[in-house]
Amino acid sequence: MKYLYLLLIMIGSIFPQISAAEPTVNIPILVYHNLNPTKPGSMNITPQKFETELRWIKDNGFTVIPLKEAVEYLQGKRPSVPPKSVVITADDGWQSAYTYIIPIMKKYKMPLTLFIYPETISKGKNAMTWDELREVQKSDLIDIQGHTYSHPNFKHAKRDMSPDAYSKFVRNELFNSKKILEDKLHTKIQFLAWPFGIYNDELEQAAKDAGYEMAFTINYQAANRGFRPMAQPRFMIIDAQSLQTFAGLVKTAKTTES
Repeated sequence: MKYLYLLLIMIGSIFPQISAAEPTVNIPILVYHNLNPTKPGSMNITPQKFETELRWIKDNGFTVIPLKEAVEYLQGKRPSVPPKSVVITADDGWQSAYTYIIPIMKKYKMPLTLFIYPETISKGKNAMTWDELREVQKSDLIDIQGHTYSHPNFKHAKRDMSPDAYSKFVRNELFNSKKILEDKLHTKIQFLAWPFGIYNDELEQAAKDAGYEMAFTINYQAANRGFRPMAQPRFMIIDAQSLQTFAGLVKTAKTTES
């Protein structure tokens, strides 16, 4: 009986380790900005190139999943996602998202998350309008999330402001911007994209306090459960990248044994 008891203890100590070991899925989150058919630039690409990249994703067996599903997996609330999952996002609320990105995404039946900063909407020369945002969010494919209020450089703001002024500034950028989007669009804002990819421990805590469940930066790595919830990485897609380079970024979608 003594040896049987010891054997049961050993088995009990082994099996939890086996069950706890599970595959880790890397999810590349792609971020686009502006599409322009005649003036490609640092963060511009042509609609033709954008469609070519979506076609490559589809033809090579990758699955574009909604950001919310990726977040649920990264939070441990969803047990799995398709093994070659990719997420597509577009920042800032450029008019080209309405003119080019969304129609092309709908053509391929792929979900998209728009990260929006309210200051530019219906005001910026090349920005979407509130009416356009309300229109596109009616589609099951389109999700809208937060990108601060004015798209600031937080490093510069902290350098140039008093501590009290900076604290109020951060509150407006994170708390008030979230409320504006929720009030204007009647939707829950759960996620945040850091402008310029800038964040630190203080900002991460402020984002948590504001009620964001996850925040995204630009670190040119695939998102996975190993990153902090307020600092999940994304890949910025720019005109200078070849299709081969783009393919290499997307191929970081993989499952590894932990």
